Amino acid sequence: MTEDSIARSGRRALAITVHSGDKFEAASDTGAATERAELMEAWWLFSRTGREYAYSFSLYIPKEIPQSYERLVIAQWRQLCEARRCRPDYPILAIRYEEGRIRVTRRDEEGSHILYQGTELVRDRWLDFRFVTRFEPTGGGLVDATVNGQTIVQYRGPTTFQPARGYPEHGLIYFKTGLYRDARGEGPWTIYLDDYRKDECPRIGCD
Repeated sequence: MTEDSIARSGRRALAITVHSGDKFEAASDTGAATERAELMEAWWLFSRTGREYAYSFSLYIPKEIPQSYERLVIAQWRQLCEARRCRPDYPILAIRYEEGRIRVTRRDEEGSHILYQGTELVRDRWLDFRFVTRFEPTGGGLVDATVNGQTIVQYRGPTTFQPARGYPEHGLIYFKTGLYRDARGEGPWTIYLDDYRKDECPRIGCD
């Protein structure tokens, strides 16, 4: 749904709303029950390992979304993998909203790693994100990120799960944004998206 009253540029932004029970997933040994409303890039736009991409997008978190400890993922990158051992249940890179602040995390076989922990409250204003990524299971991976022009992440190292022995590695990564939250019987929440863009970088890398 588009929204006229809130826009980063132009006349409209995209409103993404999650309601109780949307895309519900029951609790499992990997975590609590979840529900979500997200947009995912089309399959023909998926990123490939070993290549560098620049993602730019703006998100607006209204003051109605509570400042809590509960899980709320607002953007994520996931590795396409059919083998269960590749743990596709977890994003390999994610932007999270926790306690009114932004956190960027990376996931691998060893668990979750914090790449950035914000200190500033971010509700009720536009956040302009730019992520330059290269997804690889080796030290050649990278994540460079800014928010509102300020550098928040400069990471070099593995950025995907290691290939599971005996299973094919597809080498595809896809991006999603919206609201992915713990299912706690909350009312509807809305987040706003504007100015999304993705570019594959030249061999010399993105500026």
